[in-house]
Amino acid sequence: MRHAVRSRRFGRSRSERAALVRSLAQALFRHERIQTTLPKAKEAQRAAEHLVTQAKAGTLASRRRVEAWLQDRDITKTLFAEIAPRFVQRHGGYTRIVHAGIRHGDGAPMAILELVERKPEPVKSPATATGAKKGRQGLSPRGKGQGLSPRDSEVPPTTHPPTPGMPPREKRRTPEGTVPSGKPPQDDWKAKKPGFLSGLRKFFKKGPKDQRGE
Repeated sequence: MRHAVRSRRFGRSRSERAALVRSLAQALFRHERIQTTLPKAKEAQRAAEHLVTQAKAGTLASRRRVEAWLQDRDITKTLFAEIAPRFVQRHGGYTRIVHAGIRHGDGAPMAILELVERKPEPVKSPATATGAKKGRQGLSPRGKGQGLSPRDSEVPPTTHPPTPGMPPREKRRTPEGTVPSGKPPQDDWKAKKPGFLSGLRKFFKKGPKDQRGE
């Protein structure tokens, strides 16, 4: 019988279970707050508390032990340089577990594991948030044609300067408006390219002898 066995097996072998707890501890020290199931959070809390105690010692031997267990030099440096100095006045209780309800699907109890003293998160200035909100209000719904977007209402049409060394393009007047000289009007283009039926009418009107030149 499993008397006085405090560890949880999680249906894994010993090496897989150690890798799971190691990855949870690495994520905790990297982000300072993680969400996982309640049994996994309790196992990761035990490992994290022990690692913070080792980091508070600050000796070379403790650094080598922590780095050998975490297997990540950057996280070890963060633990010794940033996280451990916050808990100099504490004698334990460096992390907390907050219950986060039930996971939909399998009904597993969820929990949030976080450090008691965390780095303050950057706060967005109210001016930036107000400006972003005003920019979103000026947009019109796509496909409904209600109002104009800021691009249509505020930005004037851009005019490209002429290329140096190139003569300016001449323009001519047509009944429809101003059309560049290099581009024929729509009516002239249709007149120059007759359709298939008009070609057949000309063929039958001239006759086969006229087509042969007799």
